[in-house]
Amino acid sequence: MDLRAGQVAVVTGAASGIGLAMARRFAAEGLKVVLADVEEGALEKAASALREDGAEVHARVVDVGERDQVEALAAGTWERFGAVHVLCNNAGVGSGAEGRMWEHDPNDWKWAFAVNVWGVFHGVQAFVPRMIAGGEPGHVVNTSSGDGGIAPLPTASVYAVTKAAVVTMTESLYAHLRAEHARVGASVLFPGPHMLRTGLWESHRNRPSRYAKHKPRKTPYRSLDQWEAAMREAGREVRFTPVEEVAELVVDGIRADRFWLLPESEHSDRQIRARSRSMLERTDPSYLESFILD
Repeated sequence: MDLRAGQVAVVTGAASGIGLAMARRFAAEGLKVVLADVEEGALEKAASALREDGAEVHARVVDVGERDQVEALAAGTWERFGAVHVLCNNAGVGSGAEGRMWEHDPNDWKWAFAVNVWGVFHGVQAFVPRMIAGGEPGHVVNTSSGDGGIAPLPTASVYAVTKAAVVTMTESLYAHLRAEHARVGASVLFPGPHMLRTGLWESHRNRPSRYAKHKPRKTPYRSLDQWEAAMREAGREVRFTPVEEVAELVVDGIRADRFWLLPESEHSDRQIRARSRSMLERTDPSYLESFILD
């Protein structure tokens, strides 16, 4: 798909991190950008900065876990711009490392699924039929994670499960779009290959009261800075991928109509090969051994 000035891109989770980087990158291509995020103050700041750079921006506070809010976002976008060419279902939350998976508060699962899984589906259902009906070239990018989509991360099992679901949902979306002979493509995004400086570690700041925890948080680090400091004190190397590189990967992938937006990484390739080998050989998942603790 060609990206051209005047097209419209919608990005959820757009007030910071990967979402904001993608919005900036689309704006640099001359696209009109629609920013959706649950955090009003950060959203207003992001929208103002983009407007100062000359972008045409529409910002709306949206909880993607609420279907009616995503539907209202879609209806409002078509009313304002008359089309959507790029949809990035990027909003996501982390549940923290809460011990064994059976020890997680049920509301951890409910909240993570509401945003990370239902949020993506709400975006697909609200936008894709309209994009197909418009008859113009389009593309949908759903944000997953190597922690769930490549190999599961048992220490963050809730998050990993939701991100694995995003991969399967996007594979299904791709097949259905092809069956419809739609002019709309689909991609699944794996940000990386290293850690990213995003607000995911502080997701609890936006946790709705309806998903309040019934148990005290066990997560030892309440911020990425705390985790990074602990890792460095322990002598472990910490590397970060700039969010701008992720945004560039997305733009290149849309132009190439690439399904797997997966940065090159020997670490990821080893995980993929090990998981595939375990399945093909019907052997125990040895690639999880480093997470198996007494």
